[in-house]
Amino acid sequence: MLDEKGNLFVIEAIFAIILLLFLFLIFNYTVSIPNPTYSGEIKNSKTAQDTMEILSGKINFTDRTFIGDISEILKENDNSKESVDKVSKLCKDKLKSLNLKNYRFSETNVLDDEPLASKGDISKAKNVSVAMRTYGDYSYTLSVW
Repeated sequence: MLDEKGNLFVIEAIFAIILLLFLFLIFNYTVSIPNPTYSGEIKNSKTAQDTMEILSGKINFTDRTFIGDISEILKENDNSKESVDKVSKLCKDKLKSLNLKNYRFSETNVLDDEPLASKGDISKAKNVSVAMRTYGDYSYTLSVW
């Protein structure tokens, strides 16, 4: 009879441990559920920053950056209308290849916030994420929504 009470005590202890583990897993699951309002903002922010990093980054020291290339075109031609048009075409092609939904890419320092490429209507945007990079005198802004 004493042996049966011992077995019952061990079985109850195992059930209690399983119950505690189950409650811990439920708590862990509810804590790790993402909040949908913040996840969209973070995604847009990362998209803007990641895209601008692609445009301004190098793989090694012999590579040239996209932002460096368009800055050189503008500088060599004294920011002429033709050079701005050429840079705008390059920017549209490059950003189209990156599959962004809605964006506005502009130069904010020398060209007085002239848009070089855009897609979508920024006035209807609810959440706009912005990334900026500077190359020489030129400062580029990418807005994504």
